[in-house]
Amino acid sequence: MLTPLRLGTHEIWPPVVLAPMAGITNRAFRRLCREHGAGLYVNEMVTARGLVEGDRTTRAMVSFDPDEFPRSLQLYGTDADSIAGAVRLVVAENLADHVDLNFGCPVPKVTRKGGGSALPWKRALFARIVTGAVEAAGGAVPVTVKMRVGIDDEHPTFLDAGRIAADAGVAWVALHARTAAQHYSGQADWSKIAELKRHLAGTGVPVLGNGDIWEAGDALRMVAETGCDGVVVGRGCLGRPWLFGNLAAAFDGRPDPGHPGLGQVAATLRRHAELMTEDLGEFKACQEIRKHIAWYLKGFAVGSGLRQALGLVGSLAELDRLLDELDTDQEFPAASLGVPRGRAGSPRRVALPDGWLDDAGDAVVDDADAGLAALSGG
Repeated sequence: MLTPLRLGTHEIWPPVVLAPMAGITNRAFRRLCREHGAGLYVNEMVTARGLVEGDRTTRAMVSFDPDEFPRSLQLYGTDADSIAGAVRLVVAENLADHVDLNFGCPVPKVTRKGGGSALPWKRALFARIVTGAVEAAGGAVPVTVKMRVGIDDEHPTFLDAGRIAADAGVAWVALHARTAAQHYSGQADWSKIAELKRHLAGTGVPVLGNGDIWEAGDALRMVAETGCDGVVVGRGCLGRPWLFGNLAAAFDGRPDPGHPGLGQVAATLRRHAELMTEDLGEFKACQEIRKHIAWYLKGFAVGSGLRQALGLVGSLAELDRLLDELDTDQEFPAASLGVPRGRAGSPRRVALPDGWLDDAGDAVVDDADAGLAALSGG
């Protein structure tokens, strides 16, 4: 039987975590998800170096609602000193209640610098970063790790990285059950989550599973099949923030509330745009909501002309007018249940620094591009 996740002095129930996704899990989207269900909602990833150097764009991304608690922040970096400095800043300025470290991003501009899902291959560097972050937190904020299975099938890292992280004193380890080479293609190999859970047995460090949770039933099945202590949900909630309500019901043993019809979906979309307007202003919010519209309307019968117009929406008044044209009597399309959402891409060779795979020894990584924006949460 599952118990609440422990995050320092905090308890997380249901044991559900919103994966940080660049350009998605901003304050507005997290609030929308929190309005539908409980769990832990992680801010979109920020770079440690940008935070330490006082970059205004980076600092502006560290934004939480007054009633958002615990406040969860994911950091990315390739240099132990930068990440430790960022963690100390978080503690000193009370910027967040939890820090997650990103070792799962498969984006080429990250991995070719040795960051994200490439970094755990260098065990000593990985250990310095994670240990340094935990020590910098000083027990004031819990530190967790999110990672992938490895670079590719021939270069797995998850078992060594999981043990290193556990020994360093992290609060939990989350595993996206794909390699970096898979990107988001194919199926997540949940057996790797079970293997990591067995590997860390006796450490007391929980293992969270991530990958291919499209419906609440998938989360229950992952727990049953792998023995994981909780789940991390990413692409499954794109255009479906109510999924967190379904997940809460599933873990509580309550009846599945199902998915809303188009009328409620349109209202949720409008609420999303309204929340973003409060943070970004109307013009920018309308630009941002465009990428969400296809996810909200996936599978519904909406004419191509109306879809195109919604994809170019420039004001809330125009959004209201266009939403009024929808046939809101439609039920949620059954064909859209349990299927991938967002871009899956295809398997690809992982971009890495020259000679990266020659050995798993130590490395010094150039942190010059650690200020990269718009990175995936992995």
